[in-house]
Amino acid sequence: MRIAKITATTVTTAALALGLAACGSSEPQKPQSQASASATGPKYAGQALTVWRLGDPNEPSKKYMDDLVAAFKTQTGADAKVEWIPWPQVNDKFTAAAAGGEGPDVTEIGNDQVPLWQSQDALAPVTSITSSGEHAQIPKNLFGLETIDGEVYAMPWGAGTRAVMYRKDWFDALKIEVPKTWDELLAAAKKIQEKKGKDVDGFAFNGGSDANHLLGALAWSEGGEYAVKEGDKWVGKVADPAFKSGFETYTGIVTSGASSKSRLTQNTTDIRTRFSNGKVGMYLTASWDIATIKEESKGKIKDDQMAFFPLPSKSGGETPAFFGGNDIAVWNDAKNKELATEFVKLASSKQWADRYAMDGGLLPVYPDTLATLAKDPVQAPFAAAFAKAKAFPADPQWTEANETKAVLQNAARSVIEGKATADEALAKANKELEDILNQS
Repeated sequence: MRIAKITATTVTTAALALGLAACGSSEPQKPQSQASASATGPKYAGQALTVWRLGDPNEPSKKYMDDLVAAFKTQTGADAKVEWIPWPQVNDKFTAAAAGGEGPDVTEIGNDQVPLWQSQDALAPVTSITSSGEHAQIPKNLFGLETIDGEVYAMPWGAGTRAVMYRKDWFDALKIEVPKTWDELLAAAKKIQEKKGKDVDGFAFNGGSDANHLLGALAWSEGGEYAVKEGDKWVGKVADPAFKSGFETYTGIVTSGASSKSRLTQNTTDIRTRFSNGKVGMYLTASWDIATIKEESKGKIKDDQMAFFPLPSKSGGETPAFFGGNDIAVWNDAKNKELATEFVKLASSKQWADRYAMDGGLLPVYPDTLATLAKDPVQAPFAAAFAKAKAFPADPQWTEANETKAVLQNAARSVIEGKATADEALAKANKELEDILNQS
């Protein structure tokens, strides 16, 4: 395995994106026409690409890809075949493709996955796209996880941050005010359970593959960190008092009774399905879940029955959200990297990146569009969270710690099940985290 040195620092805030949105550019960019975007388009006629999209498609995402592929063919003469990879299969599909199996030419990819797959030589540089035309408007701090050894390996497509989804109709019927503090959130959760039944999670505990989106927000709000880079070595910080404080808030979701102890391994997808079936009052997610909830509930849960508010911290105020998002990249084994780069260039252009974000429940990466969303009452909680967002350690091994070994998830379960104290569990997790992140 070739482990690359990540020269760009982890994105710890997206304030620059909002700042640029507020200030604007001193020199307005000229819109890029389809004709100028690819002067060599006709030479690709008759060729075809395979494009991987991740997750389960819904009507907006399918329509988006149909329209993007049609625009790509008009511009280049080439076709693109879209394959949808369900989230539970993504890691296995990427692993097989990186080992020389049947892979894509272009793929959607989570931004925190870029260092891992670049270290496997699975991604090709797309640096040339970043400095030309409207693509230069994308704030440089959004390339923190994508920039390795001075090369950019993926283009930001849509920013993902999280807030608390709640059943607005339940809140209205039970006369529950939107929580501004952690204690108010727990009180609201317990009231929901009292009225809706013990099988309902008032605030759903996420202990699955994406558990650190919730744990991280609570730990960061107390000043905690997972690990920091000191020289060439990662030093774990999860045993520090600040992280421990957020960790205890996280495990307290279950020990307080706000969420059932029988569902300690559920992830956001599992929780979303239960929300669709009327079994969850609140959970941490993003607005991309709205369309799927309407489909899964067969129309029983409508737009006006769902709303969001920022996740409050134990000490007061809003928690920093996880700064995630989805990128689009050229697979290193692409049959025609030049053509694949053309697809990435078109998809990440302002027209198509803005629509990708809006259709998919993400935040746009172009500053002026983001500024507009910050004024929208529905999107305002996400824009606010984006301004304070933080990211996980920018290391290729983070996926192993987070998903494969589930270091913090196991620590939380051991505490909730009474097998260890918080100090014991976090001391063990800290050593595991350091061992994993410092692998060479």
